Amino acid sequence: MPALCFDRRRMLAMLGATAMSFQAGQTSAADNTIAFGQLYASFGVLGLTFSDKVKELSGKAVSMRGFMAPPLKAEANFFVLTEIPLSLCPFCSSDADWPDDIVVIYLDRAQTFEQANGLIEVRGRLEVGSWTDPESGFVSLLRIVEAGFHRV
Repeated sequence: MPALCFDRRRMLAMLGATAMSFQAGQTSAADNTIAFGQLYASFGVLGLTFSDKVKELSGKAVSMRGFMAPPLKAEANFFVLTEIPLSLCPFCSSDADWPDDIVVIYLDRAQTFEQANGLIEVRGRLEVGSWTDPESGFVSLLRIVEAGFHRV
């Protein structure tokens, strides 16, 4: 009988450790949520400076909430996530004109676009730095790639 108690205690200890590691994983995922106010550390004459959080999460899975700006064309594989609902796409000609309240989202698969006034949550991998899309010519400083989204 004592061996059975020992095995039960060991089992309970293992379950407790598993639950704690699961909670730690959930905390880590929550830390990978970015808000628009957390994107940049400063706005100066030399342009925008990325925040430490953005630098730390570069290349990692993140989630972000915002609004889908109207796409440039119906068959685009990307859209612009904005802090507030917009009626026009904030297309930029260069990263020097980059607004501080948008992030480009590149989808992992085709999805139906949402109304511009509907709050959505995007999940994907964060890319940081100037990049020009070879197909559209769209220039971005921040992108969430391999992304999917759902209405909140």
